[in-house]
Amino acid sequence: MKVFNTLSKTKQEFVPLEENKVKMYVCGPTVYNFIHIGNARPMIVFDTVRRYFEYKGYDVNFVSNFTDVDDKIIKRAIEEGVSSEEISKRYIAECKKDMEGMNIKPATKHPLATEEIDGMIEMIGQLIEKGFAYEKNGTVYFRTRKFGEYGKLSHKNLDDLRSGERSLLVTGEDEKEDALDFVLWKPKKEGEPFWESPWSQGRPGWHIECSVMSKKYLGEQIDIHAGGEDLVFPHHENEIAQSEAANGKEFSKYWMHNAFLNIDNHKMSKSLGNFRTVREISGQYDLQVLRFFMLSAHYRSPLNFSADLMEASKSGLERIVNAADHLKFLTGNAKSETMTEAEKALFGKTGEFVEGFEHAMEDDFNTADAVAAVFELVKYINTNTDEGSSKEYLGKMLDLLKKLTDVLGLIVDRKEEILDSDIEELIRERQEARKAKDFARADAIRDELLEKGIILKDTREGVQWKRA
Repeated sequence: MKVFNTLSKTKQEFVPLEENKVKMYVCGPTVYNFIHIGNARPMIVFDTVRRYFEYKGYDVNFVSNFTDVDDKIIKRAIEEGVSSEEISKRYIAECKKDMEGMNIKPATKHPLATEEIDGMIEMIGQLIEKGFAYEKNGTVYFRTRKFGEYGKLSHKNLDDLRSGERSLLVTGEDEKEDALDFVLWKPKKEGEPFWESPWSQGRPGWHIECSVMSKKYLGEQIDIHAGGEDLVFPHHENEIAQSEAANGKEFSKYWMHNAFLNIDNHKMSKSLGNFRTVREISGQYDLQVLRFFMLSAHYRSPLNFSADLMEASKSGLERIVNAADHLKFLTGNAKSETMTEAEKALFGKTGEFVEGFEHAMEDDFNTADAVAAVFELVKYINTNTDEGSSKEYLGKMLDLLKKLTDVLGLIVDRKEEILDSDIEELIRERQEARKAKDFARADAIRDELLEKGIILKDTREGVQWKRA
């Protein structure tokens, strides 16, 4: 299995620290509002990575945090006249609803920054003891230049950063020994939440939070650290510096980053008015469509969100769901139970689609090609099943389709819907009209049902319906 490692800028063979185990940390959202579709991309991408590891038999310890103390959370709390805790709890709950809609598996652990403050104070103390950090007037800074490998993830040179005036700006700029030193702990401001520490009443810097949560729940060394490419610098770069300075060993073997998501070929921003939340999208589409859309491109490729592409994704997902529906419909009407020799031979040929799917996923999780392999399987299923197929054969085809789509987190079981009795009566009446060759009446009923949002499909095995 090949993984593109941001650290080496190359695809590398994946070799876990422990056999058959994967320790994976993914930076989660800051919870001050509904998550936006930019947040959704890493959630969906790395959930799919996790699912593939599990499909291959790995035991995955998957940790993804919620940043529940932050300037944006505090600002929102002040605006609403409530506590920061109330804001963060509200939007963690809303985030989990959206994640469920996108069929994202709950992490092994979802740590909250505010529940891990003691560990952060402890690590900051270790960094001070080792000479990697210093305190000035209640603020603790990390000595960036003391960590000799700083810049190895983002491939940035410290002197270039300084000459380009790309410093990691914090309050108390003049107090720092070096413009590139960054904050590990900062004193409280009036009205802000705070914790007691040896340096001041205050709160941790953002970067130290993930270093500590990763260490607590996964250990000092992990296999994969992942997130959006916007986190490479400074967040992940700073995590490496802190963790490796404190622990004296390599932090993460592989670093994975997904590319940006644009909206109609523009960067998403509130100022452009193209800021889209997952909750808004759920009012227009089933969130399975959003998931399908996100997986339709390689995770390291920029992805453009548009109405046309979402409609195409809706149609693509519908093709897969319809194939599963048809298999279930055929199974309900199958006359024979066990597979024939001919069916065994046909099913044997599905191995090439599985092989294509796995080949795509093992090449740095190329979900676009994996989806293409699923479409090839769907085409094969539609061509090689009919009313004469056995239950066993149809069942094996459906199980295989579900097995592959489950890796992608796509649900192919359509929610069971019960039709109103008057609509069921119209469908029965139409069937009677067709038998009596009263095609004018049958067509009139079809049109009436269409107005009610019911689409009929006549097949050799009987009539099928779906909502428009």
